[in-house]
Amino acid sequence: TGKILHLDGDRKYSEKSARYYNKTGLNAIVKNIAENKQASVILPLLNKYNPDILVITGHDAMLKNGSNYSNIYNYRNSRHFMNTVKEARKWGRSSDKLVIFAGACQSFYEGIMSAGADFASSPGRILIDFIDPIIVAEKIAITEEYKFVSSNEISREIREGAKGVSGVGARGK
Repeated sequence: TGKILHLDGDRKYSEKSARYYNKTGLNAIVKNIAENKQASVILPLLNKYNPDILVITGHDAMLKNGSNYSNIYNYRNSRHFMNTVKEARKWGRSSDKLVIFAGACQSFYEGIMSAGADFASSPGRILIDFIDPIIVAEKIAITEEYKFVSSNEISREIREGAKGVSGVGARGK
């Protein structure tokens, strides 16, 4: 299967994610790194682990006073996810080299996608399940290289569907 590198800003969810990957037998490395530190450590981690799939998660939310979905400052951590994606794309310029999922609950989906992610949360600015990004990584990791994994395939497998996770799709690893 494809090799997964997963960064999560929350220790509890990092541990839960590692247990899930281990239970399913996926080839994954999980690191607990605060959202605001992820961009500064991503290139050394990519060089060290050479993954096929990168998952960047943690916590996010629309700020209470924020009403403009397109203003990056109305989100708790989306700018950090966007910066991490941009840094990762310096290492893996296309999804043929590195498939990227980024985001968390209520993340700035459009901003994360424009930064270079293949899949992101949360188009509907809703809460997502911690397992949703893992489902995306698993689907890419176990799909043959000659097959394309569409966003529609992914949305059928997660709790909130296309409101929770969407993207441009990617070939399997």
